[in-house]
Amino acid sequence: MSRLPIRVRLTAAFALATAVVLVGAGLFVYAQLRSDLDESIDEGLRARQPVTEPESGFARVLGPGERSGILSPAERRRAAREPVLFEREVKGVEGTARVLARPGRAGTVVVSARSLDDRDETLTGLAAAFALGGPLAIVLASLLGYGLAAGAMRPVEAMRRRAAEVSLLDTQERLPLPAARDELQALGRTLNEMLDRLRASFERERRFVADASHELRTPVAVVKAELEAALRADDLGPRARESLVAAVEECDSLAQLAEDLLVLARSADGELPVRRERLDAGELLDGVRERFADRATERGREIRVDAAPGVVLDADKLRLRQALGNLVDNALRHGAGEVVLTARSHAGVAELEVSDSGPGFGAMGDGAFERFVRGDAARTDGGAGLGLAIVRAVAEAHGGSACVANGASVSLTLPSQGRLSRPA
Repeated sequence: MSRLPIRVRLTAAFALATAVVLVGAGLFVYAQLRSDLDESIDEGLRARQPVTEPESGFARVLGPGERSGILSPAERRRAAREPVLFEREVKGVEGTARVLARPGRAGTVVVSARSLDDRDETLTGLAAAFALGGPLAIVLASLLGYGLAAGAMRPVEAMRRRAAEVSLLDTQERLPLPAARDELQALGRTLNEMLDRLRASFERERRFVADASHELRTPVAVVKAELEAALRADDLGPRARESLVAAVEECDSLAQLAEDLLVLARSADGELPVRRERLDAGELLDGVRERFADRATERGREIRVDAAPGVVLDADKLRLRQALGNLVDNALRHGAGEVVLTARSHAGVAELEVSDSGPGFGAMGDGAFERFVRGDAARTDGGAGLGLAIVRAVAEAHGGSACVANGASVSLTLPSQGRLSRPA
């Protein structure tokens, strides 16, 4: 029952309440009418003269000691002392009769009887009316209840539809408030206030990320330059040189993290710039392969390019190199076997794919594109969980999309011709 829509539950509750009221009212009216009819019959029995009325009733006076098939000896003795009232079938009266036996004069007993057919017909007609009209009344009440519930839920549905479209970037969007000053309007005001707080918090975090990434880039670059200068010295021992090489790699990681944070901050602001130019997909993938060739060799891995001829992209070269570089870095860190860079096009759409023979993303699927989401291997092997988020941001900035394909493959779908999804 709890899984049903609210309006259905309200309608069911309204119908149940209506049914309970109708049954209670019907039983009360039935009992009251029967009591009134019995009282009317009893008054007629008490006022009846000793004249025979065939089939519908009669009145008779029994003399002292006179026997009758109507009363038993015990009832005859009791009726001589006090009135006795009962219902039974009596010979000469149609159907069940209501019989009144009461003391008369000089030891006589006056017996009056009346057929209950009229009373029973009236009660049967009343029961039939309730049996036919009750369900109809419940159906009408249910329709009315559903209409009232739908009307009451209409402001909630309007707020839900608007909430599905609300963005944290648009500070002017609000949930619509109903005109009535009721609980729904109070709920809408509270949600709008919460939305303002969320937008303010989002803006503070976005600015912090952008400022922090800007501030990190310069000192990291300086530290890297100093470390590279130290590596050029000739008096370094093997252990010192190894430590400096590791430090330079960490500086590269910090620089990449700062750049990723800046890209995410800009994409969250809706203004990730892309400078489109005509690019040969094969040349782009070859450049990415050469960039990571040494690292792949150190890990005993290979990077292969499988680009269909004539695949031309209309995209930002630096952004795509960053996105593809994140995918190759992820494949080298957490994948296995050969890393394959693929490019193909169809129906005016270009598809770039990076795949390997590793275990893939498992149950995460496309959830891996969320920010700061990392698999178990990434949690123990470095990484901030931003690489795939950058890939999606770059793809969407070009009017395309990114998705996990075949477990260990990530595919970028980009328009080979067309327009930008966001202003440059």
